[in-house]
Amino acid sequence: MSEPHPPEPRPPAAPRHPVADTRTAAASHATDAGFSAFYRATLPALTAFLLNHGAPLTVATDIAQDTMIKAYQRWNELTHPRAWVHTVASRALVRHVAGSCEELVDPPPEPTTLLPCPHVGADWETRQIFLHMLRRLPPRQRQILAWTFNDFTPAEIAEQLGMTSNAVSASLKKARRAAVEHLTAVGYFTTGQEAR
Repeated sequence: MSEPHPPEPRPPAAPRHPVADTRTAAASHATDAGFSAFYRATLPALTAFLLNHGAPLTVATDIAQDTMIKAYQRWNELTHPRAWVHTVASRALVRHVAGSCEELVDPPPEPTTLLPCPHVGADWETRQIFLHMLRRLPPRQRQILAWTFNDFTPAEIAEQLGMTSNAVSASLKKARRAAVEHLTAVGYFTTGQEAR
């Protein structure tokens, strides 16, 4: 009977350089801190942007969260993260709407981190009037108005949507006119208030 051979020794692992490890950890921490600040500053506005497009609250929050996950995964590649998340979320909503058949009525909201004070009924009611008005607009006008509400200029909107600035401005003008007419008709504005 032969004697068993001892296992062959493994080559030693390459030594780790402590300075490189520290730099990597510091860069990772800076990335996480930068994204965290972006997330806190952008998520509520992104959710409102989707609501302004006509998405129900549950759909808007889901799409906003999914978009932020994608942004985190690509964080180091993004040069304009705010515009990127709005574009990705807008496209996700279009895919969602194209795939759904029924529109549910939103119930009064429950407390969430995105909507911390749902007991303020007047704000909720105003928001419902506003969302009803947005849903009555043609899709392009609603889209332009949603981008505008999130502080994008007509030039920025045109760049993101592949339109001319003049086309964006024209759609925005039509959307504002239709919004004023609707809000006046439902009694949201008093006489002369809409001209301000």
